[in-house]
Amino acid sequence: MVKWQRSQDIPQSISDLILNCDIDMYPNIRKFLCIMATLPVSVATAERSFSTLRRIKSWLRSSMVEDRLTGLALLHVHKNVPIDVNDVITRFGRRRKRKIDFAI
Repeated sequence: MVKWQRSQDIPQSISDLILNCDIDMYPNIRKFLCIMATLPVSVATAERSFSTLRRIKSWLRSSMVEDRLTGLALLHVHKNVPIDVNDVITRFGRRRKRKIDFAI
């Protein structure tokens, strides 16, 4: 541990710690670091996605099919992606043949 007294020498990841840890002097610490390196890291984005899906499902549960639920969930999770409204209207208008032309 004396090796890392200078701030520029501090390891940035667990794998750096494992490489620098002396196995003869600190066998339990090395084993602990190996276990910590294999544990999965929780991602807050996935948790937000699940809570978003729960809100959407409770709000629109009675009138929803699976495709609509998926679309709404994707729109909410990726709300920072810009959407070109004219492109959406054009795609919707070309989707299938209609009796009256779709126009604004």
